[in-house]
Amino acid sequence: DLPTWISRHALAKGKSCLSCSSGGSGQLVQMDSDMSGYVGSQVELRCCFINSNPPVKVSQVTWQRVLNGTKQNVAIANPSLGVSVLPSFNERVRFKSPAVRQRMPSLEDTTIVLNNLRLTDEATYICEYTTFPAGNRKSTMTLTVYARPRVRITLTKPTIVAGPKAQKMTVATCISANGKPASMITWESELNGEASTQEILNVDGTITLRSDYVVVPSRATHQQQVTCISTYNDEQYTDSVSLNIQYEPEVITEGFEGNWYINRKNVQLTCLADANPAVSFFQWTYLNSSMPKLAELLEDALIFKGAVSYELAGTYLWNGTNSIGTGSASVEVTVTEFPHLLYGVSQEKLRAGAAVAGAVVCGLVMLAAVTLLAVFFNHHRHTFKGDYNTRKQVLGNGFSKAASLPSFPSLLQSLIYHLGDEKKSELYGNVWLDEHIQEFHMYPESRMKAYSTVEENKAFRYDEQSYLYNCGAEMEISVDMVPQMDGSILSKEEWYV
Repeated sequence: DLPTWISRHALAKGKSCLSCSSGGSGQLVQMDSDMSGYVGSQVELRCCFINSNPPVKVSQVTWQRVLNGTKQNVAIANPSLGVSVLPSFNERVRFKSPAVRQRMPSLEDTTIVLNNLRLTDEATYICEYTTFPAGNRKSTMTLTVYARPRVRITLTKPTIVAGPKAQKMTVATCISANGKPASMITWESELNGEASTQEILNVDGTITLRSDYVVVPSRATHQQQVTCISTYNDEQYTDSVSLNIQYEPEVITEGFEGNWYINRKNVQLTCLADANPAVSFFQWTYLNSSMPKLAELLEDALIFKGAVSYELAGTYLWNGTNSIGTGSASVEVTVTEFPHLLYGVSQEKLRAGAAVAGAVVCGLVMLAAVTLLAVFFNHHRHTFKGDYNTRKQVLGNGFSKAASLPSFPSLLQSLIYHLGDEKKSELYGNVWLDEHIQEFHMYPESRMKAYSTVEENKAFRYDEQSYLYNCGAEMEISVDMVPQMDGSILSKEEWYV
C-alpha cells in the first residue's frame, strides 16, 4: 500500500521523518512497516498524519504496544493535557518533534524515540490518531530486536596431559552466548581436529552455541593455536588460544660424531630434552663399568678432561624425568688410533664433490672419444683414395704401350703355385684369398689399366725367385705401391690386389 511504500522509501534515504503534507479528501496515518535494532541501541518509530482538505481536528495521538494479543499504552500526546509516557517507558521513550511538547502542540509528526533497546521491546506498535469529526485513524509497524552474541574461547583445562594412547579429547571450547538470531561457529587450526557443536535456547529467546574442539593431545599439538570464528549476520568475531599440552621427555644426545681418536682433546657428550614441564631430574650412566675418571658432569653435559684414550670407549646412557614420565637416550662411543680424513666434511659437501668429480670424468671420457674419432677419420681420409673394387695386375712399368694381358700368371697365382699346401695355409690361412683370386680373373679387361708386358720367354721359370728377379725392377719403379703381408699390394693412390 501507499503508506508502506513511503515509509520504506524514507528509511532507505535515511530521512528523519516521513512527509506529512496535507492530502486530499481523506486522512492517512503513515508508518514504517517494520523496524529493527540491536539490544542497547536506539531506534525511531515514525508516525505522521496526513490531514484532509479541509482539515479535521486532531484531539489526541496514542502509541500502543501489542504483546501476546494485549494492547499496552506507551505514550500519549494531547493538545490540552500535554504529553504522557507510561512509567515502564518513562526513561526510555520521548517524542522526537519539539512541537509536540509545546503548549499549543502540532501533532502532525508524532515519531517516538526508543532508547536502550531491550529484547522485551520486540512487538507490534500502533500509532492511532483521534480526530473530529472523522473519527480514529491508525497504522501499525513491527519492531524486531536483535542481540549480538558474546563470544569467548577457553581451554578445557589449564593443562592437558598427553596420554600413552592416541585418544581424542576436548582441548578447547568456544561459546557464542545469547545471540539472536543464532550465530555459526567454525574453527581454524593447523591441527587435524574435529568440532562438536551444541545449541541451547534461552528463556529470553536468545540462543547460545557451545562448540568443543576435539584432537589427540601430543607433543606435536603443544603450543599450537586454535581459533574460534563466530559469524553473526554479516559480522565475524574471533578468539584464539594456544594449547598447553604436557608430555614426558623426549631426549637425544650430541657430541659424538664418530671421530674420537687418541689424544684428541675437548670432547663432551650433551643431552637435549624436549619436555613439558621441563626435566627436573637427569642422570648419566656408563654401562660398561664405572664412569671414566676423566668424565665430569656439568648440568646436562658430560665433559671429558684431558686427552682421549681407549678408556672412554663404551655406551653412555642419559635419563631425564619430569612429572609426566622419564625419557632415555644412549650413545655408543668408539675410539680410534688416528682421525678420519673426512672428519669435518659434511655429507652435503661430499655429495657435491662426488658429483663434480663424476661430471669431470664424464667430460674427459667424451673429449677423448671425440679426439680419437677425429684422428681416425683424418688418417683414413689421407691414406685411402680410389675404389676398393679396382683391381690391377702389376706386370709392367707403366710406360710402354698398352697390350693384352700377358701369359704370365698373376703375382698371387705365381706365388700360390710355387708354395706348398702348408706354406700357403700359413701365409693366407682362409678362403678369402681364393675368392678374391677368382674375382680378379673374372674382372672385365675393359675396366683394367693396360700395362706393358715383359718379353715372352719359353724357358722362363715361373717360380718365386725368377718372378721376383724379372719383375722386381718394375715394382721398384712404382714407388707408391706398398706390398702387404697377405700378398696384396696397397697403393698410396689406389688399392691393388
